[in-house]
Amino acid sequence: MQIVFLVLNKVECLEELLVQLTEAGVHGGTVIESTGMARLLGDAEDLHIFGSLRKLLDPSRVESKTLFFVLREEQIPALRQVVNQVTGGLEKPDTGILFGMPVTFVEGIGE
Repeated sequence: MQIVFLVLNKVECLEELLVQLTEAGVHGGTVIESTGMARLLGDAEDLHIFGSLRKLLDPSRVESKTLFFVLREEQIPALRQVVNQVTGGLEKPDTGILFGMPVTFVEGIGE
Protein backbone atom coordinates (compact mmCIF):
# COMPACT_ATOMS: atom_id res chain seq x y z
CA MET A 1 0.00 0.00 0.00
CA GLN A 2 0.98 3.60 -0.51
CA ILE A 3 -0.14 6.97 0.70
CA VAL A 4 -0.51 9.22 -2.32
CA PHE A 5 -0.53 13.01 -1.99
CA LEU A 6 -1.75 15.50 -4.54
CA VAL A 7 -1.09 19.17 -3.89
CA LEU A 8 -3.56 20.72 -6.31
CA ASN A 9 -2.88 24.32 -7.26
CA LYS A 10 -5.43 24.22 -10.08
CA VAL A 11 -8.30 24.09 -7.58
CA GLU A 12 -10.97 24.73 -10.23
CA CYS A 13 -10.45 21.06 -11.17
CA LEU A 14 -11.26 19.72 -7.69
CA GLU A 15 -14.91 18.75 -8.14
CA GLU A 16 -14.37 17.05 -11.50
CA LEU A 17 -11.27 15.33 -10.13
CA LEU A 18 -13.19 13.87 -7.19
CA VAL A 19 -16.00 12.66 -9.47
CA GLN A 20 -13.57 11.03 -11.91
CA LEU A 21 -11.53 9.42 -9.12
CA THR A 22 -14.68 7.93 -7.61
CA GLU A 23 -15.70 6.57 -11.01
CA ALA A 24 -12.20 5.04 -11.35
CA GLY A 25 -12.63 3.22 -8.03
CA VAL A 26 -10.49 5.54 -5.92
CA HIS A 27 -12.36 6.25 -2.68
CA GLY A 28 -11.70 7.41 0.86
CA GLY A 29 -9.49 10.40 0.18
CA THR A 30 -9.11 13.41 2.42
CA VAL A 31 -9.04 17.00 1.15
CA ILE A 32 -7.50 19.81 3.17
CA GLU A 33 -6.83 23.51 2.53
CA SER A 34 -3.16 24.29 2.02
CA THR A 35 -0.82 27.09 1.04
CA GLY A 36 2.63 26.63 -0.44
CA MET A 37 5.67 27.99 1.34
CA ALA A 38 6.71 29.99 -1.73
CA ARG A 39 3.33 31.72 -1.77
CA LEU A 40 3.60 32.66 1.90
CA LEU A 41 7.14 33.96 1.56
CA GLY A 42 6.58 35.64 -1.81
CA ASP A 43 6.92 39.13 -0.34
CA ALA A 44 9.39 40.25 2.29
CA GLU A 45 6.49 42.11 3.91
CA ASP A 46 4.96 38.77 4.87
CA LEU A 47 7.86 38.24 7.25
CA HIS A 48 6.93 41.31 9.28
CA ILE A 49 4.28 41.64 11.96
CA PHE A 50 1.74 43.07 9.50
CA GLY A 51 2.10 40.14 7.15
CA SER A 52 -0.94 38.43 8.68
CA LEU A 53 -3.11 41.49 8.12
CA ARG A 54 -1.81 41.82 4.56
CA LYS A 55 -2.66 38.17 3.91
CA LEU A 56 -6.25 38.72 5.04
CA LEU A 57 -6.61 41.75 2.82
CA ASP A 58 -4.90 40.27 -0.26
CA PRO A 59 -7.53 38.45 -2.33
CA SER A 60 -4.99 37.58 -5.04
CA ARG A 61 -3.24 35.15 -2.72
CA VAL A 62 -3.92 31.65 -4.04
CA GLU A 63 -4.75 28.66 -1.88
CA SER A 64 -4.23 25.02 -2.77
CA LYS A 65 -6.00 21.81 -1.88
CA THR A 66 -4.03 18.83 -0.66
CA LEU A 67 -5.62 15.46 -1.25
CA PHE A 68 -4.32 12.24 0.18
CA PHE A 69 -5.33 8.62 -0.23
CA VAL A 70 -4.14 5.30 1.17
CA LEU A 71 -4.26 3.00 -1.85
CA ARG A 72 -3.41 -0.48 -2.96
CA GLU A 73 -0.62 -0.58 -5.55
CA GLU A 74 -3.03 -1.57 -8.33
CA GLN A 75 -5.12 1.61 -7.78
CA ILE A 76 -2.23 4.02 -8.33
CA PRO A 77 -2.12 3.91 -12.17
CA ALA A 78 -5.83 4.82 -12.33
CA LEU A 79 -5.33 7.71 -9.92
CA ARG A 80 -2.36 9.03 -11.91
CA GLN A 81 -4.24 8.78 -15.20
CA VAL A 82 -7.29 10.62 -13.83
CA VAL A 83 -5.23 13.36 -12.19
CA ASN A 84 -3.32 14.08 -15.39
CA GLN A 85 -6.43 13.90 -17.57
CA VAL A 86 -8.54 16.24 -15.40
CA THR A 87 -5.77 18.78 -14.70
CA GLY A 88 -4.44 18.80 -18.24
CA GLY A 89 -1.13 17.41 -17.00
CA LEU A 90 0.97 18.06 -13.94
CA GLU A 91 3.94 19.06 -16.10
CA LYS A 92 2.20 22.41 -16.69
CA PRO A 93 3.27 25.21 -14.34
CA ASP A 94 1.21 25.89 -11.22
CA THR A 95 -0.99 22.81 -11.68
CA GLY A 96 0.11 20.59 -8.82
CA ILE A 97 2.44 17.89 -7.60
CA LEU A 98 1.70 14.21 -7.06
CA PHE A 99 3.81 11.79 -5.03
CA GLY A 100 3.50 8.54 -3.10
CA MET A 101 5.19 6.91 -0.15
CA PRO A 102 5.06 3.36 1.20
CA VAL A 103 2.65 2.63 4.04
CA THR A 104 3.82 0.11 6.62
CA PHE A 105 0.41 -0.47 8.22
CA VAL A 106 -3.20 0.69 8.08
CA GLU A 107 -5.97 0.42 10.65
CA GLY A 108 -9.49 1.73 10.54
CA ILE A 109 -10.30 1.48 6.85
CA GLY A 110 -12.25 -1.28 5.17
CA GLU A 111 -11.10 -3.16 2.14
